[in-house]
Amino acid sequence: MAGRDADVVVVGGGGVGSAAAWQLAAGGADVVLLERFAAGHTRGASHGASRIFRIGYSEPAYLRLALRALPLWRELEQESGRSLLELTGGVTHGGGEELDLQAWALEAAGRPGRWLSHEEAVERWPGLRYDGRVYFHPLTGRLHADHAVAALQDVAARAGATVRHETPVTAIEVKGADRVDVHTVNGTYRARRAVVAVGAWSAKLLAGIVPLPPLRVTQEQPAYFAPVREDLPWPAFIHYRDPAGLEPGLPGAVYGLVTPGAGIKAGFHGAGEVCDPDERDFRAEPGQLRALRRYVREWLPGADPDRVDPISCTYTTTATEDFLLDRVGPVVVGAGFSGHGFKFLPVLGRILADLAVAGTRPGDRFALPSS
Repeated sequence: MAGRDADVVVVGGGGVGSAAAWQLAAGGADVVLLERFAAGHTRGASHGASRIFRIGYSEPAYLRLALRALPLWRELEQESGRSLLELTGGVTHGGGEELDLQAWALEAAGRPGRWLSHEEAVERWPGLRYDGRVYFHPLTGRLHADHAVAALQDVAARAGATVRHETPVTAIEVKGADRVDVHTVNGTYRARRAVVAVGAWSAKLLAGIVPLPPLRVTQEQPAYFAPVREDLPWPAFIHYRDPAGLEPGLPGAVYGLVTPGAGIKAGFHGAGEVCDPDERDFRAEPGQLRALRRYVREWLPGADPDRVDPISCTYTTTATEDFLLDRVGPVVVGAGFSGHGFKFLPVLGRILADLAVAGTRPGDRFALPSS
């Protein structure tokens, strides 16, 4: 039987848990990282070839997190020897006040972008059709998700962490203020702290241990679309559509970016059906896929709506889409990241490490209820 004593057991080997293991091990902690599935699995929210990196947030808290994450991504690249983040620039377009709020926040942070005319935007990126005003920011780009998770686990292991895949955790048992037992199918790990970052399985594993707010787990269905020309340049993009006239059940926000070797990734933000992560069918819902193809036909002239490869992943979100980063006794919780969390991975790892080692909380915005 496996199992041993450690300073910290990290439960969940997706992006967030792997980042926490890296930061903890780099700080000198004896760390065990436990992942339920095999390396490179597609059951959660951290797989695939591309995620958007951007600092373009209207909320100062998230803008600051993104600015803290950027140098940590470069540090991870240097330590792992992998290229993970390519800055392509990004555009946000559409109606509403969100563009103004982002522009003001970025200006106040000393990292302003700039407004583009339609003519300038089309000249630079003819694969997109633009709606309303167009805002450009250079600190936007593409992260390779699979490579990032592998890099985080590699550098964590080099720093001394034990990384174990295919080790499902069956229960977490709090034994005292500085003692928690993590039970697996192969044995029990005893630690001063447990960092739990299991995404869609958070509510199942932490029930009765910490006061989680409601977490909504959905199966999201973006897709890769073939480019009509291989030489077209692409920014990362977010389109805030006018709610009037939208199809029922579909959100106003659409995101996308080019994914080398796969196509143009596009998706509705948070449009998926609620699901049980253990009962997913991984099949694209036909109505949503048809709507996404219609969107591509209307707004992405550089992509072919008829050559499509659907993707399946999970979102786990709070009602406000704010993250949960907190600690109750010896249990540290990281949850609710889906939809916009991947870009922050290195700094989320550092925050979770600080919670585990020193109990340093990142602020009330990210706190658990009644904690």
